[in-house]
Amino acid sequence: MADTLYDTDLIIIGGGPAGCAAARMAASVGMRSILIEPDRLCRNLYRIPALNNVLGGYSSGLELADSIAAELTGTDLCRLELGRHVTALRADDVHVTVTVDTGARLTAPYVIVATGVGPLHPRDATWITAPDGLTLTPLWQAETDDAEGRTLLVLGGDRPIGTFLRAHPTTDTRLLVVYPAADAYKIEEIREDPRVTLLPVEHVTLSPAEGTSVSVEAVNQGDARQMMTADAAYLSIGNAPTAPAGDLTRDPDGYCPPTDQHPRVIVAGDLRSARFQRIMTALGSGSEAALHAYYARRELLANG
Repeated sequence: MADTLYDTDLIIIGGGPAGCAAARMAASVGMRSILIEPDRLCRNLYRIPALNNVLGGYSSGLELADSIAAELTGTDLCRLELGRHVTALRADDVHVTVTVDTGARLTAPYVIVATGVGPLHPRDATWITAPDGLTLTPLWQAETDDAEGRTLLVLGGDRPIGTFLRAHPTTDTRLLVVYPAADAYKIEEIREDPRVTLLPVEHVTLSPAEGTSVSVEAVNQGDARQMMTADAAYLSIGNAPTAPAGDLTRDPDGYCPPTDQHPRVIVAGDLRSARFQRIMTALGSGSEAALHAYYARRELLANG
């Protein structure tokens, strides 16, 4: 499907599970692709200590990430542009143009945008008040030594809490999880864990306590106030979309619904919606996106 009008058959922005799956699927149907990723392939997967919802028998993100990266590195039809940032994306009736931080411009008939999401911080959550400059670590990055025998305050009810509990099944840790109503559907998998105390809130105010501990004032839905102290505080408040600048249509939360995009722009993976942020759905979404580009291109050539 090579065409001298373009630099490649398909440009893929993002080297996570969705982007890598798109590149592999594209290669399987004979499409050349250029995959642009500012870090290493599957960088976030390497930080997931335990898996229980992917095929292949992988028990950790590291194992799965190594496997994906090895396969993609050996894919001849995929050109990897690692360490590069996309600064602009433009789409018209003829092609898409992607500009990277070197100033180089790449063209293709279609682009798959699979840049995913990045972690939110306390300043991004309207239900949290925290001291200026306070930085907290996401819970899924906590080590066993950080958690053993301690009470951890967890801000937010996002799903990585379940990942942490599965990665540390015998850790003597107590989690105080304060979360807003919007997170209620996310905490079902941890509700029965005896190490977890769930506290739905309207607002929390965080402040340092003595030593390394933290204290928080929680306001519940009935305006009742409760003071709590924990040995440390961690984040699990979710993620925000990380779409590149340019011709992408975003919803009020910053996500990029696939059906709202330019016909030559295909969105895959976590960038689509907060409801589908799973490794398996990202892999399937990336593969489907590549086939979408393949069949759309074939139709254009047949009608041209």
